[in-house]
Amino acid sequence: MRLLSLEVENYRNIASASLTPGRELTVICGNNGQGKTNLLEAIWLLTGGKSFRGGKDAELVRRGEPFALLKASTLRAQQEEQETEEPNRVRLTVGTPDSPRPGRTASVNGGAVKRAASLAGSFPAVVFDPGHLSLVKGAPEGRRKFLDAALCQLYPGYLTVYRRYLRALQQKNALLRRSPAGQERPYAEKMALLEVLNRRAYLETLAPLACSNYEELSHGVETLRLRYAAQFEPGGLVQLLRQKMPEELRAGQSLCGPHREDLELLLDGQPAKVYASQGQQRSVVLSLKMAEAAAAASITGEHPVLLLDDVLSELDDGRKQYLLTRMREKQTFVTSCDDTAFLRTDGEVYRMNGGVLTKV
Repeated sequence: MRLLSLEVENYRNIASASLTPGRELTVICGNNGQGKTNLLEAIWLLTGGKSFRGGKDAELVRRGEPFALLKASTLRAQQEEQETEEPNRVRLTVGTPDSPRPGRTASVNGGAVKRAASLAGSFPAVVFDPGHLSLVKGAPEGRRKFLDAALCQLYPGYLTVYRRYLRALQQKNALLRRSPAGQERPYAEKMALLEVLNRRAYLETLAPLACSNYEELSHGVETLRLRYAAQFEPGGLVQLLRQKMPEELRAGQSLCGPHREDLELLLDGQPAKVYASQGQQRSVVLSLKMAEAAAAASITGEHPVLLLDDVLSELDDGRKQYLLTRMREKQTFVTSCDDTAFLRTDGEVYRMNGGVLTKV
């Protein structure tokens, strides 16, 4: 997958910007608070997902403007191989010109306007943001979201299944809080939906790649292991839910299911959430993100675009050099306050200053 061009209007602090990225590496440099991450975030929205920084869609629109507009040209690997295919023209709007109500809509090649979520799977991308360091030391919810977000891009139907599961969970919890015994029984079957496309199967592909990445990143000095902490064996969720029913009735909430699982990260056999340093945390997350991209390529045949925000901070020179070599042969966007590490690369370099993007 490649992004051929991007035009941005009224997005956060960017009034107007035009980007023609390199075939492989594109560097966006500048001081903090100038809009580098905003541009990276705009590219991420082409995946159909929400902002990787959280917040409401209305916060993405430049202050005082009714809407933000992104226009992009993209090319899939299969299209490039055929050489006769035209690039896809993507138009994404946050907010609408005739309504102050926030929301995101999108169209591809001039087709009917749909919700932006319909873009899922059409522009695969993997993003690293310093906030993702919470994957290591944060709550299990963040690690579950990491797996679910990857699965939503790989299997567009997964998002529908996941939302149905969350809706069933909310309904079940409401019944557990106020209803007599037995009324929540039908939700055991509904909550087993997420096993259709389960996280464990994905981890069979992801884990070896992540562990290999970390070994190379640490030059073999440290080892990373991933372990999925589940409460039940595959196919056993319904039985477990029925066994736990008396306990759940006493507690007034659901005590088991995919929403209670965790992805354990172990460094040299010890929990990374307890022992990992800042540099090790960054190395673990980078290993996971690069593995996510490689897993997507092996499953779909389409390598995602890499979006790396402030990726080189807190890495030693050896790890920086290794990471730079991994950016070859795939389209990668990197933001940095210091462009010295990229001066010897063949990538395109841009500078962002006060929301204004210029080519160096």
